[in-house]
Amino acid sequence: MKTGLRGAPLVAASDIDTPLGTMTALATAKGLAALWFDARERFADALSGVAEDERHPAIVAARRWLQAYWGGEDASAVAVPLDLHGTPLQQSVWAALRTIPFGRTRSYGEVAAAAGLPRASAARATGAACGANPVGLIVPCHRVLGASGALTGFSAGLERKIALLRHEAALLA
Repeated sequence: MKTGLRGAPLVAASDIDTPLGTMTALATAKGLAALWFDARERFADALSGVAEDERHPAIVAARRWLQAYWGGEDASAVAVPLDLHGTPLQQSVWAALRTIPFGRTRSYGEVAAAAGLPRASAARATGAACGANPVGLIVPCHRVLGASGALTGFSAGLERKIALLRHEAALLA
């Protein structure tokens, strides 16, 4: 057993192929703790010593969720047990992100308001929480845009953010 991701004991890892590249799922005994693009290169330390187990229930659920998402089905119908570790502020932002429907976007300010954050620097704090999101796509930080509608940072790269928003028809052309 490997400890990582703010002390979460990681028990399983598995790679999942997607149209935008390989994602690596990491699970604890309680649920999915991370789902990252390019994880084998970017997070080698967190992955070292974690057992490969594509049959872990949270990883099986994440794989089903991704298949539904890319297949144009309602991925929200697939329950994925999550075991997310973050600050109370991050947890509230991640919960607000999960309410953004497929094909829709929100501004950082709108997500901050939905998370109940005070106005002073709330958009910036929301951006930081989005950047710390360990479960990309399932916790859809890619659906958050700047106040003017501008595309802003995405840990997996702006090209992937654009491709995800196009897949959801949230970004046309």
